[in-house]
This record gives sequence, C-alpha cells and structure tokens, in this order.
Amino acid sequence: MDSFPWHRPGALLVRAVNWLGDAVLTTPALGALRAACPQARITVVAKPLVAELLRHHPDIDEIVVYDKDGRHAAALGMLRMAGELRRRGFDSALLLQNAIEAALLAFLAGIPERMGYATDARRMLLSRPVAVTEEILSLHHAEYYLRLLSLLGAPRPERPRLALRVTEDEMASMRSRLAALGVPEGRKVVGVNPGATFGSAKRWFPDRFAEVADTLSEEWDMSVVLMGSVPEMPLSAEIEAAMGRKPVNLAGRTTVRELMALLASCSFLVTNDSGPMHIGAAFGVPIAAIFGPTDWDKTSPWTDKARVVRVDVDCSPCRLRECDRGHECMLGITAEMVIAAAREFMADAGGVP
Repeated sequence: MDSFPWHRPGALLVRAVNWLGDAVLTTPALGALRAACPQARITVVAKPLVAELLRHHPDIDEIVVYDKDGRHAAALGMLRMAGELRRRGFDSALLLQNAIEAALLAFLAGIPERMGYATDARRMLLSRPVAVTEEILSLHHAEYYLRLLSLLGAPRPERPRLALRVTEDEMASMRSRLAALGVPEGRKVVGVNPGATFGSAKRWFPDRFAEVADTLSEEWDMSVVLMGSVPEMPLSAEIEAAMGRKPVNLAGRTTVRELMALLASCSFLVTNDSGPMHIGAAFGVPIAAIFGPTDWDKTSPWTDKARVVRVDVDCSPCRLRECDRGHECMLGITAEMVIAAAREFMADAGGVP
C-alpha cells in the first residue's frame, strides 16, 4: 500500500468509536494523526457522549455530533448526515470505528479517500483498506489504533500517550462542588468507580470496594468520592452504606465533562475495567484496576501508573456480559489484594500519591 500523503493540507474527517473507554484509547492515534498532518483541518464525527469526552481535545479542530439514538436513528438520518458531510467537502476520512456503517457514511458523503481497517465486510467501501492480521488483533487497543495510522504511512510518535483536556473553569467548578460537599480544596481524594457499562460480569463487589475505600482513605488521610452513571447509583449506595467513613457520593450526578474533572482531581482511583478507568489513566491518575472477564492484555490502563488486580481462572477472559459459572474471576479478588496493589504503587512512587 502506498503511503498516504499526510503532509498535504486539507479537510480530514475522523469517525470516532462509540464507547468512552475505547475513545480514550484512540487518542494516541489522534496525536499521531495531528503530528503527521499539522496543516489539515481535523473534524471528528462522534456520538454525543464521545463528542463531550473529546471536546477541547488539542488534536481536533471541530466535532460533529452524530446522534444515532435520536434524530439520526434511521437510514434517513444517515443520509442527512452524509449530506451534511458532503457539503463540507472533506478530502479524506479516517475510520477508527470498525463498523460497515462508518464506511458507508463516508462513501455516501462522497469523500474520495476512505481509510480504515477492512472489517465488517466493508473492504469495497474503502479506498485504502488495511487488512487485519492475527498479530494486529493481539495488540492492546491503543496500539491497535496506532498500528492503523502506521500502516497508512503516518509515523508513530516517539512517545505516544493518552490525551484528554479539561478547562481550568471545569476544574475550578469541580473543586467548588467538592468543597461544598465537605472536601476542602487541597485535600486529596480517592476515587471509587464500581460500575462498568458492558455488563454485570465486570463489576466487583460493593462490600469489597467499601473495605478498600475505608482502608486507603484512613491510611492516606484522603476523602473518598464515589462516581458512576445513573444506572450505577444503587451500587454506589451499597458502598456508601457499607463504609465506616462517610464518602461523597456523586454517582449519577455528573455529566461526562464533570466526570472528567472529577477524575482529574483524584489522587488515586480504584475501579473496574471501564470508561472512567481509561479517563483516569489519560489524566495520569494512579489506578488499581480490577479485571475479571475482560482481556487485561488488550484493555488494561495504558499507563505506567496502574496496577492490574486479577486472578487466573480457566475461563478468563471470557468477555461475557454476565457470568454463567459463579463469578470465580471476581470472587477470587479480595479487598486485601487491591489494598496491597495500592500500597505497592505508593511504595514504588516514593510516598502517598
């Protein structure tokens, strides 16, 4: 495959992936894209929550919201979006989303260069398809997206990294909100994220989260803040009820941008494999990440500030949404194991995070 002439200026469309965690893991590829074509105007098409996540991103010039669950739900909605993109006159499209829909949208928009992995039977819709090998499929997801750029001729950055941005106003607003809830400015915070959108199999147990939160907050003299989405509010309520030290419970009470500011405010994060885990990693937050049914080789926090806590069982990683054999992979992870991982990080870092 000939290398794409990345150096030329132009209008470049990027179709983002649909999940928050996966979107975070595409940010090293966005950095490689920007470095390869510094003069191009980069526009990202994304679902609403991912659009919020990527707002203010340093490597993006514009975000177009594609609300497939709202006014763009049907085929007519895709045609409307394709028409909007056609009017903008894009020169090329980089499809980070693997679905055939992403390629069809770029094709209908009349974008001459359509680049992406040849997945989901969409090879004929791509002008520059990239074959997916077993070696590529074995990569960590962040490396998977970086490899796509590399195979298309964009040089790999010397130090690729996750990147998100929150504004100072967003950080100040979160500091004020926490202060009003009893966490004075300057006090360090242990974040606890007990949810996981993919399914219940990825969720560790509320009583164990509570034990870890109590122990670390007491040892490190930190406040505890619980977080999560609206459906995860019952989980956080269970943890709050089980804790001896009263936490601040913000589960179900933050927007994506507010959650980002909250995570950026944490000094340590205890979490399941989830979108907030990857957001925390992008902000350099030290993490104890609990893994059960998912593949930690591919979706672990892409940072040197994380400790993965897991046990070897013969069925893991099963990648199932719900466990069908007793949740052995999560039952085997004790509170003491997670506390030990957090203490290990503290010792390696030379002190309290």
